[in-house]
Amino acid sequence: MSSYDGKKLGRLHRHLHSHLPSDPELRVKALESLAVEKGLVAQETIDTWIEMYSEKVGPMRGAQVVARSWTDPAFRERLLADAGQAIKEFGYEGHATEHLKAVENTSDTHNLVTCTLCSCYPFALLGMSPLWYRSQAYRARAVREPREVLKEFGVTLPATAQIRVWDSTAELRYLVVPQRPAGTEGWDEDALARLVTRNSMIGTDRDLRVT
Repeated sequence: MSSYDGKKLGRLHRHLHSHLPSDPELRVKALESLAVEKGLVAQETIDTWIEMYSEKVGPMRGAQVVARSWTDPAFRERLLADAGQAIKEFGYEGHATEHLKAVENTSDTHNLVTCTLCSCYPFALLGMSPLWYRSQAYRARAVREPREVLKEFGVTLPATAQIRVWDSTAELRYLVVPQRPAGTEGWDEDALARLVTRNSMIGTDRDLRVT
């Protein structure tokens, strides 16, 4: 008869559960399997949608736009003058980007985007909006105490820095153009785009890290 080793079994239990998907993920997988089994949707269709939102409709689109603005002064001017028109050069256009304004961070100015009425968001450029962006707390506090909100995201600005808060609507949405990190001279657009984060294009991230 084998001996009982509580510590060993505890470690095994934690190991197994650490590799399990979260409860919401399990529910989604169960619903997905049931829908496919019932013939309501094809697995290929689900895979196509997942690929589109993860690889095409997502922050990488916005990152490409930002990277182009860093390397092409003429494009930067067009982007800041009329962002909705400028992004058509990438083939990025649609209801969520028809009325788009690009706002640029500088050494003494930081831009932060929110939507106090609901959660309007340029999802064609940034993918699906994060849960915190849609929360009542963020939407209210970003306007009332933006400096404190930024601190909670790890962004501490000097007292002399100006913070501009932009309130998105169904008619006008915003894209923050972060500052280009030092030490990236000579980098191509693809390499630069990999530095750009979704949060930096909302304004809750500022100093992009060069790895």
